[in-house]
Order: sequence, then C-alpha cells, then structure tokens
Amino acid sequence: MTLEIKTGHGSYPVYIERGALRRAAELADAEGRVFIVTDSGIPAVWTDCLRQQFPDADVFVIPQGEGSKNLEVYKELVSDMLDCGISRRDTVIALGGGVAGDLAGFAAATYMRGLRFVNIPTTVLSQVDSSIGGKTGVDLEDTKNIIGAFWQPSAVIIDPDVLSTLPERQTNAGLAEAVKAGIIRDPDLFAIFESDSFRDRPEEIIYRALKVKKDIVEADERESGERKLLNFGHTFGHAYESYYGLGRYLHGECVAMGMMTVIDDPQLKERLRAVLEKLGLPTHCDADPDRIMELMRSDKKADHGVIDLVMADEPGKGYIRRTSLEELRGRL
Repeated sequence: MTLEIKTGHGSYPVYIERGALRRAAELADAEGRVFIVTDSGIPAVWTDCLRQQFPDADVFVIPQGEGSKNLEVYKELVSDMLDCGISRRDTVIALGGGVAGDLAGFAAATYMRGLRFVNIPTTVLSQVDSSIGGKTGVDLEDTKNIIGAFWQPSAVIIDPDVLSTLPERQTNAGLAEAVKAGIIRDPDLFAIFESDSFRDRPEEIIYRALKVKKDIVEADERESGERKLLNFGHTFGHAYESYYGLGRYLHGECVAMGMMTVIDDPQLKERLRAVLEKLGLPTHCDADPDRIMELMRSDKKADHGVIDLVMADEPGKGYIRRTSLEELRGRL
C-alpha cells in the first residue's frame, strides 16, 4: 500500500508493506551521501539490514528514549554531520521511533538550512502517527517539542515486520494514537479496536490512521486550524508526560489518559475505557492539578490563558473548542 502526502512544496510517498526495510535503498531514492540516525534500542537485525544497503553511510546512534530529544544531543548530532562532511546534496535517514525521527528531521531541517530526509519508523507510535506531517523538534527541559520546525520528509518507509521485536507495552502504547485517529475522524477505525480481531489487522490500522492524518495535514499543513484535531488527548497528555517524567508512563499511555480527561459524553467515555483497558492502557491518573496547570500554561498550544481543546462526543466527529485554562482545571 502507498499513500501520497501532498504539501505546499510538493508531495512524498509513504510505503506501507511487509519487507519494505529490505528495499530501503530502492524506495528511499537517496541523494548524495547517506547519514543514518538511529537509537540504541533498535535490534541489530534492523540496523544491519539498513547498513548493508548503504555500506558507505555514516551512522549516529542516540541513547534510546525521550531523554535524547534535547538540544545537547541535537548539537552532538549536527556536529557529527559537519565532521563527516555532510553537505546540502546529501540525505539523512532516520531509523527508529518518534524520538529518532523528530531529532533527525530537525537536524535535516536546520543543518545548512535543510537537506533531504527519509523516515523509516520502527515503532507503532511512529508508524501510525509521527512519521508523516513534517513536525520535527526537540524538548526544552520539561516542555515537550517547544523547539522545532516543519520539514517534510522526501519519503517514509513503513515495514510492519519490524514491529515483531517490539515489547507488548510499546505496541499497545503506540496504538493509542490510532485510537485517537478513529475518534476524531474514522469511526470504522475505532470499531476495529472494539472487535476481537484488531491484533490481526496491523496494516489496515496503520493505513487508516495515516489516512486520517494525511487528510488533515494536507488541509492544514502548518496547524493554523483543522490540524489541531490531531492534538486530541495531547493537551493533557503532554502535561502528564512532563509531570511524571521519564520512566513511569510512555507517550501513548499519557495520551490515553489525556483522551479520557476531555471526553464528556458518558457513552463514548465507556466505549473508550473498554478499548483502553483491552490495550492495557491507563484510564485515569493521580497527577497534582496545580502542577499540571503550570505545565499547560507553558505548552506551545496555550495562547494567553486559552487553549484550543479537541473534543468528541461520538467516534469520527472530533471538534475544536476554545477553552480557558480555568475551565481546563476543572477536568482535573
């Protein structure tokens, strides 16, 4: 399966097929020299597969986890690109989850004012969501994604086979983003998670989730309006993630709690709760409301005491409501 993402500066393909990683050199259509950014948690079977196709590539390995998505690691990365003689004619390839993709994409956007970028996501979270759309960036202390740039990849290569080595917790947490896509735009996708067969339908879930994001991003590439729908569950989710720090909860787990925080309709809330429990995801938390509000005031989505809160009363019909921080506190 292939999706074409159309942007203001052209378009790029998203390949979704089993075994695609073994064809990365063909699908990436890389220009010049290749600089690979990966993380220490990627199994050798996948990194070796990519390196064999680009034997002359330089490789930069970041420590696994959100803790690597900061300015210090970014500086080390672009310094290494400079030392390796990478130029604007060359290509950066990310092999990893959302952290590797965000960091490599930000480096590609800013090093020498931009060069070609290919994303090969290896986690459920990155395959169903973060690998497309052009958002790149790093965290600043406990504020997520506050420094970044819009930089579209030249190609995205999604191989569901690489998910076979993921821990179950990582898989389930990543699926929270697909659940989000179903609630805001695709009721049939949400229904898949309510069925007993969802584990047997990874390609369909990936495709449908990305189709939701594709349609929204193409309509609003720079997040001036409709693209804010993709923040469903993230307004509170990012605050929960910063509050608990690294280790206790994964990103998707925080998004799951964030979705539960903003849904008012009792029927939808119970349907979502059942899906999240089936995935082993948390449905409530014990965060301190005062600290959560401090974090939300510094969130990039906050605008002088007001946030565009994404809500839904039934699957497939997400909407945006301008909401004061005071009103948000009541939800805690």
